Amino acid sequence: MIDKLSWTTAYPEVVLLVMACVIAMVDLGVTSARRTLTYVLTLATLAVVAVMLAYQAGEGSTVYGFSNMVVSDPMGNWLKCFATIAMMVCLVYGRPYAADRDMLRGGELFTLAMFSLLGIFVMISGSNFLIIYLGLELLTLSSYALVALRRDHTASTEAAMKYFVLGAMASGFLLYGLSMLYGATGSLEISTVFKVISSGQVKHQVLVFGLVFIVAGLAFKMGAAPFHMWIPDVYQGAPTAVTIMIGSAPELAAFAIAIRLLVEGLLPLAIDWQQMLAILAIGSLLIGNLAAIAQTNLKRMLAYSTIAQMGFVLLGLLSGVVAGKASPASLTTAYSAAMFYIVTYVLTTLASFGVILLLAREGFESEEIADLAGLNQRSPLYAGVMAVCLFSLAGIPPLVGFYAKLTVLEALIGTGQEPYIWLAVFAVIMSLIGAFYYLRVVKVMYFDAPITATTVSATAEVRVVLTLNGALVLVLGILPGGLMTLCAQAIVKTLGS
Repeated sequence: MIDKLSWTTAYPEVVLLVMACVIAMVDLGVTSARRTLTYVLTLATLAVVAVMLAYQAGEGSTVYGFSNMVVSDPMGNWLKCFATIAMMVCLVYGRPYAADRDMLRGGELFTLAMFSLLGIFVMISGSNFLIIYLGLELLTLSSYALVALRRDHTASTEAAMKYFVLGAMASGFLLYGLSMLYGATGSLEISTVFKVISSGQVKHQVLVFGLVFIVAGLAFKMGAAPFHMWIPDVYQGAPTAVTIMIGSAPELAAFAIAIRLLVEGLLPLAIDWQQMLAILAIGSLLIGNLAAIAQTNLKRMLAYSTIAQMGFVLLGLLSGVVAGKASPASLTTAYSAAMFYIVTYVLTTLASFGVILLLAREGFESEEIADLAGLNQRSPLYAGVMAVCLFSLAGIPPLVGFYAKLTVLEALIGTGQEPYIWLAVFAVIMSLIGAFYYLRVVKVMYFDAPITATTVSATAEVRVVLTLNGALVLVLGILPGGLMTLCAQAIVKTLGS
């Protein structure tokens, strides 16, 4: 571990920031209706950044910079790399949709996407309360603007207002909790906060009071019940090209700050925040799965599905400390399972929303479940990709969603604690209920008569990326070992530093 002011901790962020500004200037001279030059430059930049991050993650070292305010470690670098790839996929899927809806009059879609990704990077790299909050605000402000990008669309404007109001409230919760921890410990630095709390010199009641607000803020960002109110409305109201951005890469950042704050900073308070996460997980699994059954809008159904999926992530996060003791084995098993789950969830979400974007046409959104009727007769390939994603989200083998759920359940049962075993049983029951609404969509695609004879067409890059995306959901379910090992090694090296 190197503890020094080092620009190497921020090279990807610097490249992304500089190129976002350059691309915004270059776009002023672009006359193409589909912003081809802006699109190509954005994808090229993101590809370079992803390679840089993968190289840094492969080195396996932990480097602190800027007076310990920023950290570059394997977990953070891999999450940033996955977030960058996810954003590239979002832009590939979303560009035809955006062009058909006059959302490419300027290059705002691309530059705002890059700035939101920069916010994700800063959140993941933050080793200081202020840096984490700075990244959070950069991400959320960019997201508000993206949701409202269709200025002439009432639903998008309404969704942006709801997102803004609730997001500001949640950010206030998180900031208030962080300020209370600062007041109690006298430091904004996560490692120092950990040492002060471990010394036992701070009143427990003050720490727990601040912890409640921090967990509430994190729960909002992850979309966990009862702080889930914004997700269905924003998913449904936002343009689908923006919905896919909100539902993918930011989830990786939310997971990262949960690890930074709860594990690296507040692990001595685990017995307190584990109980809070257990309540959030139970609520998310219950509300997410039961509410999804009643939905007819596909985007809204996937929103409630997200809430339920976050319940599983929370189950992984709460199973790391057993009976007040944090052994390296239990920490690695639990947090690597949660990391594997969030990464594979994002992968599956990208493909499922990719199909929705593909089916949308000019003047037609294809957001209702009924719009997928007879899709197999019109396009067996895209129906197959969607079916694979839905089966994976339901946790049906041999797809990656099954293995992700299995690793979380193994982490819970491996604790040997009766409450955790009951949580695992509850999660399985909720998954069985959740399988209904996923299988209902598959039934509509394969057994209902098509309501339109329109063929599904896509550009070459969308077709290739969507096919690879769907194939990965299947391949990683059959051969999950590589990604699981990567997650475990990243967690071990990060927490060991």
